[in-house]
Amino acid sequence: MRVAAIDCGTNTIKLLIADLHGGNEIELVREMRMVRLGEGVDASGCLSEAALERAFSALDEYAEMIDAHQVSATRFCATSAVRDAANADYFAAGVRSRLGVEPEVVPGDEEARLSFAGATRTVPAGWLPPYLVIDIGGGSTELILGEADGSIAAAQSLDVGSVRMTERHLRSDPPTEAEIAAAIADIESHLDACPVPLDQARAVIGVAGSITTTAAMVLGLEHYDRQLLNNAVVSAAAVHEAAQRLLAMTVAERRGLGFMHPGRADVIGAGALILARVLRRTTVEAMLVSESDILDGIAWSLVH
Repeated sequence: MRVAAIDCGTNTIKLLIADLHGGNEIELVREMRMVRLGEGVDASGCLSEAALERAFSALDEYAEMIDAHQVSATRFCATSAVRDAANADYFAAGVRSRLGVEPEVVPGDEEARLSFAGATRTVPAGWLPPYLVIDIGGGSTELILGEADGSIAAAQSLDVGSVRMTERHLRSDPPTEAEIAAAIADIESHLDACPVPLDQARAVIGVAGSITTTAAMVLGLEHYDRQLLNNAVVSAAAVHEAAQRLLAMTVAERRGLGFMHPGRADVIGAGALILARVLRRTTVEAMLVSESDILDGIAWSLVH
């Protein structure tokens, strides 16, 4: 079965077109557009005209790709930014007119389930459950504790994301010590209230751009390389160090890093900081990085 999965987040809109057969996934297209759909949503409560224009431009491209590959089914999942927006109906109408599918504004628990399913599809031998999947987006962070069979013991979607924390706290370039302290306090207050027992995880799996980009820095990659990053192992101590380095850099300096997507450079400091604070709550010394994420979970949901 050939399917198209679209994940519409606060910072990115991602597309996966794949052939699914048995338990195998043959990836045909995997694209990402940095559209910053959630720009300003935390303060205004609405999707801005400029953000909508960027998103619709990306969806026009994706519609052409989907048509060209003659997919059997498409699922469009929108997450944090659209959940929070008062004008989500206008965005939904734009999606329907371009893709011919009804966009789903997935609740946090469904987002968590899809992220966990995607992240744990290809866990290497030696990584024992329960797994903690960390999925850091622009508007929210999903923390999911579950077993190898896909059953979820606990999950929570926190209103803590790389764009949200940057807009709320890290306004200077580079951010000041006071701004970083305020961001840490905000993150920690959400973690204090999080019901997921993070210290029960025997293995931690990190997915999505904030985490893979931080891992690229830890690994010293000259360019972003999905093959090198998938199933890479990074120590918690190295993540803490990378977060400190990124927060000390200007946006221009971050953009100069070969592995850095220019559209992520202004928010990666917040993303790395969130990851570092979550890892402090676990007992693991290292994290597994996965390039399989919610997109893969969305794709497989179409055949189950």
